[in-house]
Amino acid sequence: MSIFNFLVAKTIMHVPGPIVGFFARGYIAGEKLEDAIRVTRDLNGRKMMATIDVLGEFITTKEEALFFRDQCLEILEAIHREKLEANLSFKPTQMGLLLDEEFAFANVREIVAKAAELDSFVRIDMEDIACTDATIKLYRQLRADFPKHVGLVLQAYLRRTAEDIESLSDAGMNFRLCKGIYNEPRTAAWKNPETINRSFVKALERMFRHQSYVGIATHDEKLVFEALELIDQYGLATDEYEFQMLLGVDEELRQIIVDAGHRLRVYVPYGASWMPYSRRRLKENPSIARHALKQMLGMKRF
Repeated sequence: MSIFNFLVAKTIMHVPGPIVGFFARGYIAGEKLEDAIRVTRDLNGRKMMATIDVLGEFITTKEEALFFRDQCLEILEAIHREKLEANLSFKPTQMGLLLDEEFAFANVREIVAKAAELDSFVRIDMEDIACTDATIKLYRQLRADFPKHVGLVLQAYLRRTAEDIESLSDAGMNFRLCKGIYNEPRTAAWKNPETINRSFVKALERMFRHQSYVGIATHDEKLVFEALELIDQYGLATDEYEFQMLLGVDEELRQIIVDAGHRLRVYVPYGASWMPYSRRRLKENPSIARHALKQMLGMKRF
């Protein structure tokens, strides 16, 4: 890790909000749904799909959960109305998972039912390890009723992920596979970057072996290469998988993937609660700050 990246990762949680906001520009669609629609329409025009997410998590009241439920329903209606190549992503804690699991399930079921009505799709995000079992339970219940309209995120850095794939293989599976960003204990998660990459590849191979549809979520060119090797090995058609990337991150690699004929979906977050997301992403990927600083200073090398 460079000195610049090390300093960003170590200090970002204490950096004043306006400075974080400057570095996060380009990685958040804006504060309103109209911003996410505008960005999604632009991505669609460049042959890229989107998944729209209203930012906010770990809510503390049922009223907040109902607010986010209604926001998600509005996103699905907007995707349908605007004829966007997009789906919805949300976090279970937005729906009250840590307050009342039955209440949260009712909220999520209403969202997925609306997606099924509109022939759309909902991706249930995975949060920290305290939420993993309840989130998988939620997905399993909804998959039984809406098998074509709901999917789950699994994180390659968790030691349990291979077992989770196997336990869910009793029915059709639709996953987003990512490395994982939460600071989990060593007992729960691999810590070595090379080991995490190897776990990612092994999890992806396991998913393909079980004929899962996978959103391959990575900006790591080494992992893109490994994924392409597995896609070739399993003889997958281009509609049997997709790549996924964050808004604003490594747009050159994003375009290379699309130009090679692969489907690619961009994560498009919006909302007033952009600060926690931005801090977490900058901590995970300090190169975002480096890129923004280069643009500000007009520097070719930094």
